[in-house]
Amino acid sequence: MPIHLFWGDDEAARNRAVEALIDAKLDPTWAAINLSRLDGNEPVQAAQALEEARTPPFGSGARVVVLQRSPFCNQCPAELAAQLDANLALVNPDCHLLLVSSGKPDARLRTTKALQQLVKEGLASEQSFALPPIWDGAGQVQLVTRTASDLGLTLEPAAAEALAEAIGSDSARLASELEKLSLYVGSPDVSSLEDNSLENSSLGVRSGTSKAAPITLAAVQALVGGRSTSALAVGDALLAGRPADAIALCDALLETNEPALRIVASLSSQIRGWLWVALLERSGERDPAVIAKAAGIGNPKRIYVMRKQIQGRSPDQMLKLLGQLLEVEAALKRGADPGEAFRDGFLLRV
Repeated sequence: MPIHLFWGDDEAARNRAVEALIDAKLDPTWAAINLSRLDGNEPVQAAQALEEARTPPFGSGARVVVLQRSPFCNQCPAELAAQLDANLALVNPDCHLLLVSSGKPDARLRTTKALQQLVKEGLASEQSFALPPIWDGAGQVQLVTRTASDLGLTLEPAAAEALAEAIGSDSARLASELEKLSLYVGSPDVSSLEDNSLENSSLGVRSGTSKAAPITLAAVQALVGGRSTSALAVGDALLAGRPADAIALCDALLETNEPALRIVASLSSQIRGWLWVALLERSGERDPAVIAKAAGIGNPKRIYVMRKQIQGRSPDQMLKLLGQLLEVEAALKRGADPGEAFRDGFLLRV
């Protein structure tokens, strides 16, 4: 399959997949000639990628053409679309054309339809690398588990949950922390590796390889500091009636230079969504798609999560929280210190 579509906002995972494919297909001896890295933001380079994909490789191994920020499945100009149509059937069998983009392919485009038809025919491959939303706790745990698997590591279930809580959807930091954890829990003794190397050299056995120990909860707690904090976590604390925790989370966000008014805007959007869901369910509406559309929520699957969050809560409680946020916003716009504004809004007006 010489054409590969890699898309999604998980840049770290995308890059790992790109490098893995390059390592698998490219002969390092001929890398300087047979590897091209181009930028699809430049129409000239996008057209160049199509031309190079038609060129057979020199020497051994395959030719690999990587087009980052590929335009072919997102707002593709007519001229480039015509060039893609003309070149798809001419891609050299020994060339691998990687079309990489952060956005989901636009299924309405003629170019996307053409590429996905090749996927159906087995002449192309497609992989998505989408990060879970910050409200999707289960999805974040799956991200941790999948990233560990990609890196050849194993995790205890409790360790995966702790990492998801500590890091959230920060895929690049997740990969870095997993690599550090693998060294922390499974570094083999250097002298034993040297002994094994001497012992196995005559047998032609690859030395220095050992199965890594599973990453434990204790290792995560010892090595990975902090807890992933977002405005959504602040809203959860407010809804649960824990204003002190909400203030602590706000302080953590402010320490990372998160703008105070942005925190207020995120909280207002979150609580208005809860209020919409509560009111619509009180009126008898049960269809998640209808509720999501009325509440302005793009992903209907989020409704199931929101239902669990507001279970046993009344719309009046959410109206009260919106009133508190209005007081915080007013104080901020009058020039109050952000930390004081949140403390006064969440505690003095409870």
